[in-house]
Amino acid sequence: MILDTNALSAFADGEAGVGEVLRRQARAAIPVIVLGEFRYGIAQSKHRPAYEAWLEAQLPDFDVLTVTEETAVAYAALRIALKRSGRPIPANDAWIAALALQHRLPVLSRDEHFDVVPGLERESW
Repeated sequence: MILDTNALSAFADGEAGVGEVLRRQARAAIPVIVLGEFRYGIAQSKHRPAYEAWLEAQLPDFDVLTVTEETAVAYAALRIALKRSGRPIPANDAWIAALALQHRLPVLSRDEHFDVVPGLERESW
């Protein structure tokens, strides 16, 4: 399962539902895009030291998915398909979706716009 930024943030904030979903997964991954968004958010947080310590402790338990040429091809095809269908999604979420499709993993997110991505499974908590 791939965590979207809102899922990673909820997990960091101790939302039990995220932990319950993750315990049922064989694999938990964080796209490098999500890691960047999360680090951007905590850099502005008044709780920055606590979030940075949490991330340092938790990150080894996740696979960090990087963008490759294969991801870029999937990303471009996905953005074109969604644009043509009249249902584009934010660019960072298209990268996350492309990684999820590439690795054949569902996305844990509360963002319903992932539901318009053909072949992508989204789970919430």
